[in-house]
Amino acid sequence: MQGYVLGNFFIYSVINAFTPGPGNILALNTVTNYGYKKGRPLYWGIFAGYYVVQMICAVFVFGVSTFLPDMLGIMKYIGAAYILWLAVHIALSKPTTGTVEKSASFLKGFLLQFVNVKIYLFGITALTGYVTDYSASLWVLLLFEIIIATIGTIATLTWIGMGVLIQRAYQKYYRAINMILALTLSECVYSMLK
Repeated sequence: MQGYVLGNFFIYSVINAFTPGPGNILALNTVTNYGYKKGRPLYWGIFAGYYVVQMICAVFVFGVSTFLPDMLGIMKYIGAAYILWLAVHIALSKPTTGTVEKSASFLKGFLLQFVNVKIYLFGITALTGYVTDYSASLWVLLLFEIIIATIGTIATLTWIGMGVLIQRAYQKYYRAINMILALTLSECVYSMLK
C-alpha cells in the first residue's frame, strides 16, 4: 500500500471517528450525568462493541458482500429508531446525583454499537475505499479494522474527557446541553436516512 493511500486512510479514520455519532454522544452525556467512574461500564461496553462490530465488518467485506446491502438497509432503520429514542432520552434527562441507573451499563454501550450504522459504514467504507485494492486477505482486513476501532476508542475517550471538563457547567446548564446533544443525534438520524 502506498504511503499516500495509507495517509488518506488515517485522515478519513480520524475525521470519521471524532465526528459526533451515537457512541461519542452517549459517552459525553453519560460522563456529564454520572461522572467518569460511574459511567465506566458503559464506556467499556462502547469500546468492546466497537471492536466486535469492526471485526464483523472485516468478515462481511471478506466473504459476505453479496448480502451486505440488504442487511445494512434493515440495520439503518433499526439504528435510526434506536438513535431517535436515545435523542429523546437525552433531551428529557436530568443530572443525577444518586446511584448509577441501568442506563450506564456495559450492555447498553455494547448493544448501541450493533445498531450504530455510522461505524458499520465507517469500517466498510474504509476497507473498500483504501484497503481492498491492495489486499483482500482476511488478516489484513482484520488488522485495519482493529486500527479503526482503536482510533474510534481514542475519539470516544476524547469525548469522555470533554464531558469531564464540562461536568460542572453541565450541572448548571444541563437542559441546553442535552437539547444540543439530542439535536446532534437527530442530525445523525437525518444524515443516515437521506
